[in-house]
Amino acid sequence: MELNEFLVKAKKNTYASNGEGGENKLEDGSKELTFEEGDFKYRDRYFGNKAFIGEEIIWKDGEAVWGMNYYGRMLSESMDMGKLYGFLKKALLEVHESMPFRGPKELQDGDFIYSNSVADTKDSFRGEEVIFYKDEKIYELKYHGGLIKK
Repeated sequence: MELNEFLVKAKKNTYASNGEGGENKLEDGSKELTFEEGDFKYRDRYFGNKAFIGEEIIWKDGEAVWGMNYYGRMLSESMDMGKLYGFLKKALLEVHESMPFRGPKELQDGDFIYSNSVADTKDSFRGEEVIFYKDEKIYELKYHGGLIKK
């Protein structure tokens, strides 16, 4: 199995499908989602909710090979958190092997619009995703990461 193939499968089987409430709550106050298949293991650990920070790591044969850090936040106090994160999960389920970091370049559902821009090279990437509701920016997340080498 290739790294990108595993990464997409892991993302679809963790936050995108289980999200808030499907994670393990740890003693340090963080929340964690994990996925394993074959020689690969994935962990997504984060702190917070309306504003949050986290890290995703992939191990192959017990060695860390890929990682990503992210910081996101809701920008609207009036937006229903369940609706916002429900739409975000829908976007994250659209992750693809050609861009396996977050969701697709764009997704629209009713009054919600998701947009994801990424700059990447073979070994590293950085990007930003935003969500608009009725033309108001209500959510943003910045992320970066890449391959881990010895």
